[in-house]
Amino acid sequence: MARILITGTSTGIGRATVIELARRGHDVVATARRPETLAGLPAAERLALDVTDQASVDAAVSAAGDIDVLVSNAGETIRGSVEATPLSEYQRLYDINFLGALRVTKAALPAFRARGGGQLIYVSSVLGRGVIPLISGYAASKFALEALAETLAIEAAPFGVHVTTIQPGQVATPAPARRPSGTTTTRPTPRSGRPSPGWEQVTGFNRRKSPRRSPGSSRIQTRP
Repeated sequence: MARILITGTSTGIGRATVIELARRGHDVVATARRPETLAGLPAAERLALDVTDQASVDAAVSAAGDIDVLVSNAGETIRGSVEATPLSEYQRLYDINFLGALRVTKAALPAFRARGGGQLIYVSSVLGRGVIPLISGYAASKFALEALAETLAIEAAPFGVHVTTIQPGQVATPAPARRPSGTTTTRPTPRSGRPSPGWEQVTGFNRRKSPRRSPGSSRIQTRP
């Protein structure tokens, strides 16, 4: 049995992960910005954790005690064209999806390194490998998360720390992608008078070759 801390467990993937891992007998620490949303979850502990607040991160990781696995799941998305999406929305997504994961990682990693083992699991996305229109901020934050995971897989391996990324596709969740106020799914009409391509007009997928997979483990690691 492993003790597992999971971020962003109020809805969606995070909540389902708590339920499944608890069913398998693991000792799960469920966290969310509003811990009252965790009522009814079969977790060993339910803690407040806001990944955008370092003090909140430090307090939750400390309260969770000696954990074996960190699942960095907290995230948000927004839908809109690059031109129409305010810079502040990009900054918000990065603060949650990338820097949030980094904050929690840096809080947990010293104990993993000192103990000589642990596992970091990042809930990324297929959009961390290839992009589609109107969701650039989310995709960029997941590309950054992938780079973090790839780097940590190399840096932390000598200390017995395993790194895994999970790249789900579209998932049914109660929280749909937000859209910036006043924006639409198409860019403003250019001087030609023809509307620029929107989501429904774009075909194909701008793919890039996936980099070599970094070493890691797809299984939850448990202490001897």
